[in-house]
Amino acid sequence: MTSTRDVRILPDFLIPWERKLPVRAPLCSLSSFQSGNPGLVDFYTPFLDTIHEKSEGRLPILARAHMGHTPFLDHNEAYKDRSSVGLTAQVESIIELIDSAKVTYQKLVMVGHSVGSWLLLQALKARPEAIDSVFLLFPTVTHIARTPNGRNLSWLFCSPLPRVISHLSVVAGILPLRVVSYLYQHWPLPQVLVLRSLLQSPSAVYASLTMADEEMKTIKEADTHLLRTHSDRIHIYFAEDDDWVGDQKELLLGIFSEHQGNVKIVHGHRDIPHAFCINHGEPLAEQCSAWLKEAQLF
Repeated sequence: MTSTRDVRILPDFLIPWERKLPVRAPLCSLSSFQSGNPGLVDFYTPFLDTIHEKSEGRLPILARAHMGHTPFLDHNEAYKDRSSVGLTAQVESIIELIDSAKVTYQKLVMVGHSVGSWLLLQALKARPEAIDSVFLLFPTVTHIARTPNGRNLSWLFCSPLPRVISHLSVVAGILPLRVVSYLYQHWPLPQVLVLRSLLQSPSAVYASLTMADEEMKTIKEADTHLLRTHSDRIHIYFAEDDDWVGDQKELLLGIFSEHQGNVKIVHGHRDIPHAFCINHGEPLAEQCSAWLKEAQLF
């Protein structure tokens, strides 16, 4: 897992992020990143590149896409059994990653964006002794369906719409690049290309939408005991306005009200949105790098 040469022996949803700089120190720490939904790691290239450069190659990074979300791979099993790419399957995969990583690495820090934060908390609950720190970026860890976006968009995720939308996505996928770029003119071209690759993969679109439906129905009450018990390992980055978090931010802050000295919380700049990976990967990487240095993980 320590060089891009190992990509071929890893599952398709695990990507070593060490393509620019050589590792210059003993491999004592590993950072694992878990994407949001849709779980395409390529959306996070500026973010992950910046963290790796800040560590000067001393911190190996393993980025995990959601199973079933990688375009151009055969995910047709998702159509037959949506649970194969559901939340439980994703958590089990993360736990397997943790068990494998601890064979080699002494310290493990896990970074999650959006629903990736909820997945990491489930992994922390299952393997509390194995995880040294968790960074929760724009965490959607409680009552997503009650958030502004949850209320407005949850109907799109209900059957049979994911199957219909996934097949219709082929039409969007054949749009000329200049048209897609015009529709998303505030996106950098590399991010537009990632989106286009998703639209060209109906099974990945289906996996993303059906997982979103499960998120609405599964992610409800916050695990107060878990959050308070491990508050000394938790780092949280909130947006000033986040329609995928909404009023749930105040609920989470209330959970930590008696543990302010332990949990590390940053309230982000108003210009940095929930989907930070599109245009604001570098500022989030700066914050994560500061947390990593403070924890002496590189």
